[in-house]
Amino acid sequence: MQAKKRYLLVLLSCAFLAYCYFGGYRLKSKSGVTPVRQELSHFLDVSDQLYDSDVDSSPHIRRMGEFHGDNYSKCRMETCFDFERCRTDFKVYVYPFASDSDSEVDGELPVPPQSPSYQKLLNVIIESRYYTSDPGQACLFVLAIDTLDRDSLSQNYVRNVQARTQRLRLWNNGRNHVIFNLYSGTWPEYLEESLGFNPGMAILAKASMSTAVFRPGFDISIPLFHKNHPEKGGDPGFVASNNFPAAKRYLLAFKGKRYVHGIGSETRNSLYHLHNERDLVLVTTCIHGKSWKDLKDERCDEDNAEYDR
Repeated sequence: MQAKKRYLLVLLSCAFLAYCYFGGYRLKSKSGVTPVRQELSHFLDVSDQLYDSDVDSSPHIRRMGEFHGDNYSKCRMETCFDFERCRTDFKVYVYPFASDSDSEVDGELPVPPQSPSYQKLLNVIIESRYYTSDPGQACLFVLAIDTLDRDSLSQNYVRNVQARTQRLRLWNNGRNHVIFNLYSGTWPEYLEESLGFNPGMAILAKASMSTAVFRPGFDISIPLFHKNHPEKGGDPGFVASNNFPAAKRYLLAFKGKRYVHGIGSETRNSLYHLHNERDLVLVTTCIHGKSWKDLKDERCDEDNAEYDR
């Protein structure tokens, strides 16, 4: 009798376990209840889904800084520049500076403080004979907004540039404007097209531009310059007219050290390809540091002799 009870108890236990297993499986497979995740709205666009990481910038900054997807990436002087403004004379207008403490003028947002480098750049333009305080006479326009450093982690980074430019009465989608930029993007990628705003039809005077971003015959490639670079110095210039091209013997000249290893070595080690001893003169020396002899390459002796000549 006891054996029958034990067998019956085991049988009932197996039946209960089977019911729990298959019953739970059927409940999971039912599609009558929509998961909460499917009911939520999607706030990602295609660029966000394809982007590998959000470490270097927010989606908002990426969208405001991308200008390759529009027609502005194909800008040329014939399509994005108004030559009528330059028919009488070549004049440059610099937007007036207004601090955050000043009130808004004509709907324009007050301009944040400028970095010393940008102040020097604007001072050179304002003190030149090309400057005009009358925007009606200007051929080119330069922003008072500091756009040199577009690294969002930098203390010189200016926020809301897109909104500030769009509220400028003379902005005209960037036409006939020149935007200066030395650094763009942020850690770890430092994408050169990540300006944090769309420059539109403005000419980019930018350092370290690649051929993928540079618009031939429109943009201007400029060198990096140190923040301590003097605003003025040396002898007075001798330029008295706007003759172009200038009647000079040398188109390009460079004399300096090259590094046979480390950062920057690939660039300077390639300069000899441009050297033709006529209008392009680029001479370098390998003598740099204490271990240059141990690391010198096959061109060092020839380059050193050319450098000392």
